[in-house]
Amino acid sequence: MKKVTGLVLLGFAAANLIFAQANQKSEAAKLSIDEAVDYALQHSRTLKSNDIDLEIKERASKYSWNVFLPTIQASGTAMRATEISPQYAQYGMTDYPDEESRWDMVGSVSASWNFTPAYIAQIKIAKAQYEAGKISWEQSQRETITNIKKAYYGLLLQQESLKIQKTTLENARQRMIQAQTNFKNGSIPEIQYLQTQVNYENTKPNVDSAEQALVQQFDLFAFLIGMPVGTKIELTSSIDPVYVDVEADELLAKYADNDLQIQSLEKNKLAAKLGITASDMATWIPTLALNYGWKPMYTNGSSMGLAAGNAKAFGFAGDIGADEKWYDSGNLTLTLAWNLTNMLPWSSNRQKVKDYKQQLAQLELTIATLKENQKVQVRKAVDTLHQAKEQIDVMSRNVTLAQRAYDMTARSYRNGTTELLDLRDAETSLNQAKLGHINQKFQYISALMDLENTLNVNLTK
Repeated sequence: MKKVTGLVLLGFAAANLIFAQANQKSEAAKLSIDEAVDYALQHSRTLKSNDIDLEIKERASKYSWNVFLPTIQASGTAMRATEISPQYAQYGMTDYPDEESRWDMVGSVSASWNFTPAYIAQIKIAKAQYEAGKISWEQSQRETITNIKKAYYGLLLQQESLKIQKTTLENARQRMIQAQTNFKNGSIPEIQYLQTQVNYENTKPNVDSAEQALVQQFDLFAFLIGMPVGTKIELTSSIDPVYVDVEADELLAKYADNDLQIQSLEKNKLAAKLGITASDMATWIPTLALNYGWKPMYTNGSSMGLAAGNAKAFGFAGDIGADEKWYDSGNLTLTLAWNLTNMLPWSSNRQKVKDYKQQLAQLELTIATLKENQKVQVRKAVDTLHQAKEQIDVMSRNVTLAQRAYDMTARSYRNGTTELLDLRDAETSLNQAKLGHINQKFQYISALMDLENTLNVNLTK
């Protein structure tokens, strides 16, 4: 994760500068494979979404202790009497002496704090989920980077294929021009000239289709790394594999535990075990509840008695509640509570424990499956590397031989000693050798990236 962050910081300025300059000059944005990756790390919508998911889990872990915060509530109530209260009615009054006498006010402040050991397990669950989230985030980063690199090399492969097709088209055009000249000079019959013309015209649609397909792939690549679709991109890297000497058994023995997917599942196992602990604690250990409440009340007589001034106004003797308009009351309670329903085997709490146990069983099966699949993928990738390396060497020699054969056939054709069909066969063989050579390079690079992604290791450094 730290390495990826470093790449982001180092590549951000360079990638944006390249893109900005390209837009200002209306030129293609030149991107090496590392610059494409750096740009994607800053602008990929998929990666930004993953960042948000990680932030949510990080915040949940960071503030998981808030289960220990007390609950504090404050309220205020104003009450207006619409009917004469008994306190006034007993003195023969039929209405309140003034509007103020109709109103009473009550305030309330309460604080409560609960504690159960299950809270501690819940905090640990939040932290385990955050750790699993970090692993998933890193896995997503690696997979995205791998996909971008594969797409980059795939474009290079497609470009090389188009280049070969364009060369073939140009050769066909040159042959057609030469045949036209020879036909006009009377050195060849018209049928030979028509054959070269048909060959040229038949080649043009294939080249046009390949060129359009490449444009579409560039649009898809721009979308993948977060550039506006339609941006012209020039690839500056080349398909040059870095060869490694690896064996499947050695790699598995050394790096099998690095698998990010397995690590994430292990964290999920820990969260499930903590879930069982939290549910058991909530079931069998009582909850301690502390509560304190304070209730101040102000009355003008509607609910607590006559005010002194009103009593005197009606000729009653004595000072009734003259200094008792404010009243305070409060209490503190300590409670130990068991939720007996949670103890029932068919309660939602005990059913949740069963769910956690089944999740653990599923996770164990998934991890076992992934470990076996890891062996398959590693062996497959290593075999592909060995085979591709051998094929690259073979194809390299084939290209040299096919080029010599084509050059000799082309000279013979120009001298009139070789048929056009023989020349086309030689050209097809050369093109196949070139494409096979570069395709094996792509296969080697792709297999190496898959191997590194599976084992979460960089084998080229």
